[in-house]
Amino acid sequence: MTGQLYLLRHGQTYWALSGQHTGLADVPLTAKGVEQAADAGIRVKARHPGDFAAVYVSPLLRAQQTAEAAGLDAETLDDLHEWDYGRAEGRTRADLSAALGRPWDLWEDGPAVLPRELGGERVETLPDGTPVTVAGKDGETLDEVYARAGRVVARVRPLIDEGRDVLLVAHSHIIREVTVAWLGLPGIAGRSLELGTAQFSVLGVHKGQPVIQHWGL
Repeated sequence: MTGQLYLLRHGQTYWALSGQHTGLADVPLTAKGVEQAADAGIRVKARHPGDFAAVYVSPLLRAQQTAEAAGLDAETLDDLHEWDYGRAEGRTRADLSAALGRPWDLWEDGPAVLPRELGGERVETLPDGTPVTVAGKDGETLDEVYARAGRVVARVRPLIDEGRDVLLVAHSHIIREVTVAWLGLPGIAGRSLELGTAQFSVLGVHKGQPVIQHWGL
């Protein structure tokens, strides 16, 4: 019998609330986000009361805080960081569409088409006064994010095939790309998935076929 792959998204941040793209900027959880993460830990353990064979977490602060609040002893895995949004970092889709002069689509356009004047390092201040540094470089293509997701799947699949369970704590877009990589679908298919803050999903194998067993729990 094969194991399962659990995917937990981090809790609420100020930028998740405002719709600002949050990739490599180290935005912390809000107080509510910490509460969400603690509750997610309870829900995950209720569904999976035993130990996981491995728990991996993104290197970014919001994911690390989520793992800690959820009571998870997790190993940092660099490939689990969020999509590097480059010049889109810290900006809303409406802001970016206005700057581009047409509707901007992350999945189709990527960050590289955005005007270069949007780039460069800057510091944003969160509503609670916390400063956040934004790099504002070129960012990643969808293919690059999908390649990282594929490496994550390659890392955990042997454990799953042995009948053991694994938990990943990460971010919306990289979780979606891990999911489509697991399913053997192209990277663009990730746009059809959505996962709220502090929600988790479960992937598995049915009759030899990788499947989504539960989504958005």
